[in-house]
Amino acid sequence: MKRLTCSIVPVLLLLTALGQPAEPAVRIATFDVDATPPLGSAMAYDPVKRLDDLSLRCRGIVLTGAEQPIVLCAVDWIAIANEGHEAFRAELAEAAGTVPSRVAVHAVHQHDAPGCDFTAERIIGELGVNGYSRFDGAFHRQVIRRASDAIRAAMPNARAITHYGYGEAVVVEVASQRRIKGPDGRIRASRTSSTRDAAIRAEPEGVIDPVVSVLSFWDGASPVAVLSFYACHPQSYYRLGIPTPDFPGIARFMRAQDVNAALHVHFNGAGGNVTAGKYNDGAQENRMLLAKRLASGMKRAFEKSIKARLSAQDIGWSSIFVDLPLAPHLDEAKLIAELKTTPPRGYISRADQLAWVRRVQAGHRIDVTCLRVGNTRMLHLPGELFVEYQLAAKAMRPDLRVMMAAYGDYGPCYIGTALAYLEGGYETQPTSSNTTPEAEAVLMAAMRRLLGQANRNEQ
Repeated sequence: MKRLTCSIVPVLLLLTALGQPAEPAVRIATFDVDATPPLGSAMAYDPVKRLDDLSLRCRGIVLTGAEQPIVLCAVDWIAIANEGHEAFRAELAEAAGTVPSRVAVHAVHQHDAPGCDFTAERIIGELGVNGYSRFDGAFHRQVIRRASDAIRAAMPNARAITHYGYGEAVVVEVASQRRIKGPDGRIRASRTSSTRDAAIRAEPEGVIDPVVSVLSFWDGASPVAVLSFYACHPQSYYRLGIPTPDFPGIARFMRAQDVNAALHVHFNGAGGNVTAGKYNDGAQENRMLLAKRLASGMKRAFEKSIKARLSAQDIGWSSIFVDLPLAPHLDEAKLIAELKTTPPRGYISRADQLAWVRRVQAGHRIDVTCLRVGNTRMLHLPGELFVEYQLAAKAMRPDLRVMMAAYGDYGPCYIGTALAYLEGGYETQPTSSNTTPEAEAVLMAAMRRLLGQANRNEQ
């Protein structure tokens, strides 16, 4: 038996030398699990009253072959913050055989959906306050386990990847700027996701990124995974107590029926100040209308994709830790006192704010990361970013195809531009943003470094 084994090795070496094709270096494992909360459980705003036809999903890919595996995950939840985000990354990393710093987890930010924050959960337990059932993490941990188990099951069946593709298209009549300015430059009105005021809807689209980007991975002529990126609040209507992936999830479902061979994963871009309010008065039929428009853009982007060969050398991962400044209005003692005496209201509550205060005080830093695939770059950012960050990232490297996934670690909540904090408006007021105008310089510098603009300018 030993003689037989020894005789095979030279034959394999000879076949390789003669040009026999080697095993492809790049592989992708896909995973997809149900992330829909059960009847009666808490979501971001309301308990679950009934379930709908479409479920919430937690899905993504594991990319192997370029050093340690890389995990990209999108969840149909409103947000994943602080230790909740940390736990997600750690468990997916263990399942994929990698490190948490090479795992990107993002919420799509649908509002009829759960939010996850294990730091806030722990604080609520320590203080013994009532009324914050949405922080109960039992269901969230169950979904994390589901996703981890799905990754372990998928890894042995990872598909060989020979090509990647990139395409983009303009999405027509979906996104619009939420912040409407007056003559003095300050915010005079908010064009929310469903805007009933016809005069506010009639305002110009304003500053948006109308482009949907699509990054695809292929095994020869067969697509294995399709990742899409679009910056807009994903609400048509909500507060019905029915978990829903809303119009981006429906668009994703439609595209999956058109291209059924691939797993479709959708990431929300920097849509903190972007909504569908110009094109949506809250009528329920608008959900399908918006979904069809987004799906049309996704379809055109996919069909326009330019494919290129993919090898391990074409893939890279980089990260930079950043210190986001803590908003001065966030006083720990005051927040604790108010938590004990004030009924909970809204999504960004005193518990959310106190969780971020504790994280910053503990020295926690957020890592901003970037995936390189050929001539594309996928940036992973925290919080509810303004679209100006996404537009700036694309302008930094016009020679590359830059995509952005926001709504990573939601601890900072809204992150406006420096100017936005002077203009007023809902997004940058003390109840919405946990950081300061200085956050812009911190994040812009991180994006610039990750995209290699500094090195490029020195050449």
